[in-house]
Amino acid sequence: MDVPLRLLSWAVHATAYGLLAMAAVVALRDDHVAVAAGGALLALLYSCGPTLQGREIARRVWLGLVTAGWAVLAVAAPSFVWLAFPLLFAYLNVLPLWGAMFGVAVLTSAAILAAAWHAGELTLPLLVGPGVAAVVVTLLALACKALRAETDG
Repeated sequence: MDVPLRLLSWAVHATAYGLLAMAAVVALRDDHVAVAAGGALLALLYSCGPTLQGREIARRVWLGLVTAGWAVLAVAAPSFVWLAFPLLFAYLNVLPLWGAMFGVAVLTSAAILAAAWHAGELTLPLLVGPGVAAVVVTLLALACKALRAETDG
């Protein structure tokens, strides 16, 4: 059971780095060098997360810093908005369940608002898509936690 959970973890990280890379390329294409540099800094900060296992306060500070970096970039460029979805896994991994649920709701709402702001309007797909994605991510993360607890216990 440990191998599938590790593969899922790597898939989440690969998704986060892929979204960051694509968003940075789009920012460079649009001559937003500072935004692309911010994306590179966020990638470096994000990569520190796995090294903080077992250090709960440091992990929560890291999550707050990553979230703040994401928020700045999501406002600066629409291509960074979608990085919210791999971050949902981080919320569900780092925080206790009540805090994770609150964080997922806030981050999903922020992603919807940022996407709508960049689009100039709130459309049904911008509202429903992220909401459904957040539910799927949450259920998947909770299932993984249950599997991990079952293999550990």
